[in-house]
Amino acid sequence: MRRNRGLVISNKVVKDENNSPRGLDRRQFLKFAGIAALAAVAGGSIAKLGFIKNDVQAEDNSTSSNQVLSQHQWAMVIDLRLCDGCGGCTEACSKEHYLTPGITWIKVYELTGSLGQKYYLPRPCMQCENAPCLRVCPVHATYKTPDGVIVVDQNICIGCRLCMGACPYAARYFNFKDPPPVPNTLPKPSPEWPVPQIRGTVGKCVFCIHDTRVGKLPACVTGCPMQAIYYGDLVTDLATNGREAYKLSTLIESNDAVRLKEELNTQPRVYYILGHGQDLNF
Repeated sequence: MRRNRGLVISNKVVKDENNSPRGLDRRQFLKFAGIAALAAVAGGSIAKLGFIKNDVQAEDNSTSSNQVLSQHQWAMVIDLRLCDGCGGCTEACSKEHYLTPGITWIKVYELTGSLGQKYYLPRPCMQCENAPCLRVCPVHATYKTPDGVIVVDQNICIGCRLCMGACPYAARYFNFKDPPPVPNTLPKPSPEWPVPQIRGTVGKCVFCIHDTRVGKLPACVTGCPMQAIYYGDLVTDLATNGREAYKLSTLIESNDAVRLKEELNTQPRVYYILGHGQDLNF
């Protein structure tokens, strides 16, 4: 059975002497509580992020808008203790972005742990701080947005696929075929909202920033029935899976979360919580 998608403050967050979540000031706490009430009334159909400071249109690249965007730096935490490999995140992402069958921006791998047990690893784009893909694009079609998400301008991309070779996480895909038809009511395509994809170019996960910039959660988060994926902001230090809200740094530190291939110094913004003998030899 699916759990209610309404947003609540988790009772597992560290509390201070006033019994308020440590790291959240009173205004933030009340904002989360208000959102939880609204989500309950609405049936939790749309999970709103309580830490959005401003709504900004993705296509507005003015200096002032960039300053607003930089007030958030998006990250993700995936709890592998909860992931059962159902593929709900993949399905939701593909549906949201009208991806060509066979292309999955968040692929779920079945791996074997140190004790011989099977476990699952969802792998979106890592949104690396030190991203190799940025350095190899000869036409600068790949770039990082002010809020820290790497996107591809498919109107510039020449399809050389150097970025695909440079990515150590295999998180990029080449569009060999035309994408499925999309409704004409959708917003105008942009690097932040690359729908539909363009044949002969490279595409990838964009953390659904067309939604997060207006207070919604990414499709993979809302599409996970196990609520194993948390979306967070490194600036406000908050994270949510659509039901529970945490201080992001506490969520990472208290669970000894790790990042893939940290020895490469790519500095990914996707963290994984282990717990069942996973060795992450990915």
